[in-house]
Amino acid sequence: MTATMDLVRSGPPAADGPDPRRFRALGIIAVAQLMIVLDASVVTIALPSAQRALGISIANRQWVMTAYTLAFGGLLLLGGRIADYFGRKRMFVISLLGFAGASALGGLAQSSAMLFGSRALQGAFAAVMAPSALSLITVTFTEAKERARAFGVYGAISGGGAAIGLILGGVLTQYASWRWTLLINVPIAVLAAVFATREVRESRSETPRKGYDIAGAVTATAGLLSLVYGFTRAGTYGWGSSLTVMFMALAAVLLTSFVLIERSSRHPLLPLRVVLDRNRGGSFIAALLVGIAMFATFLFLTYYFQGSLGYSAVRTGFAFLPFSLGIITGATLSSRLLPRLGPRVLMVAGFTLAACGLFLFTGIGIHTSYLAHLLPAEVIVSFGMGTAFVPLSSTALIGVDPSDAGVASAMVNTTQQTGASLGVSLLNTVAATATANFLLHHGTSQVARAEAFVHGYTVSFTISAVLLVTAAVTTLLILRTKRTDVAPAEVGLEPEPVAA
Repeated sequence: MTATMDLVRSGPPAADGPDPRRFRALGIIAVAQLMIVLDASVVTIALPSAQRALGISIANRQWVMTAYTLAFGGLLLLGGRIADYFGRKRMFVISLLGFAGASALGGLAQSSAMLFGSRALQGAFAAVMAPSALSLITVTFTEAKERARAFGVYGAISGGGAAIGLILGGVLTQYASWRWTLLINVPIAVLAAVFATREVRESRSETPRKGYDIAGAVTATAGLLSLVYGFTRAGTYGWGSSLTVMFMALAAVLLTSFVLIERSSRHPLLPLRVVLDRNRGGSFIAALLVGIAMFATFLFLTYYFQGSLGYSAVRTGFAFLPFSLGIITGATLSSRLLPRLGPRVLMVAGFTLAACGLFLFTGIGIHTSYLAHLLPAEVIVSFGMGTAFVPLSSTALIGVDPSDAGVASAMVNTTQQTGASLGVSLLNTVAATATANFLLHHGTSQVARAEAFVHGYTVSFTISAVLLVTAAVTTLLILRTKRTDVAPAEVGLEPEPVAA
């Protein structure tokens, strides 16, 4: 049985009473979560500037995002287990300091390799920090109403932090340097670590250590890394390149080995029974497709705003704001409708609506109006995704055994991060290839080059829209959930525990 679920049921001994420092601890944990959420959106806005400064190629620019999401998603389940066994406060503090060090390396990077490596380190430490933070909230707030409020604060930061990151990233990039989008984490993380040592109470799993599935973690992460690198090689040397084929084959071998290891391991990182359930499996497939489609969309829109339309970094940040507002609005409405309509209806509707918005993006050009074309598309996509997110998370826990609840909820985040890694690398390769083919047939004049880049983006948006349609169809055909299957505790915007 997972330590997280043990703590949810029992909490600390009643004799201890409520922790008098619990709300100060919540503030520190909230800062850590804000850093994790900010990191993705801040760096996205800064990416064009970082690419120019370090001379990063079009094919390799995706590693700035992929290195982080790959390490985060690949190590998240293992990170939760490490936090449970070695002490959640201890690992929370260590991961904060590690995140600060990795951010400093990234901000001071003198080469693309140094930047990519620092981003991977950030992801690895975030994979320990995120489950440590959620577990600490669970054990710190033992009274139901207070715990609900604490998770409400945590959820609000998760939802609104992206919007803050978009504006902050634009301001820092335009008025200071792209480097400060990473360096700003250093003082925040160090101060949070110092206060955490004083204000946060230590806790760890009371169940005996069952060992770590190191082999599973290594084969899964290495397999995904090989797959992503294979996609990147394809963008530079073509799909028929010997190295491309070699890395694709290596990825297939490693990921197959991961499945075999999980089948035979006494304490698997990912028990296969969790993903083989029809409803949960369907939700994980949908989460993977969403990750592939949406993270690449943000990347290409960033380059479109700054490169094609000539927006400044600050203006780009504000141009993205409707995404955050639409997601929050859609999620709020969805949480109220979920008990009445059930997960499948909302997920199908949300994915379909978001796909329609992405199809609108395929009509952009080098002089497209933001208010007439881009803003409506953003609102439709974000509202659709917000509508689908709540039932997606809820479906991951329907009918799950208590001993698997932690890993089941973590899998939603893991599949989204994995999808982000694969999607950004794959669609970046597709966009680069489409751009090169356009130039081959239309010449290399300044106008042709501008149109070629936009063509690459629209091809990517088309594939992303098809992926969301596939997610809608998958949900419709696989899920068999009813509205009565959703327990009251599973409804709402509060995040699920990610510690395995």
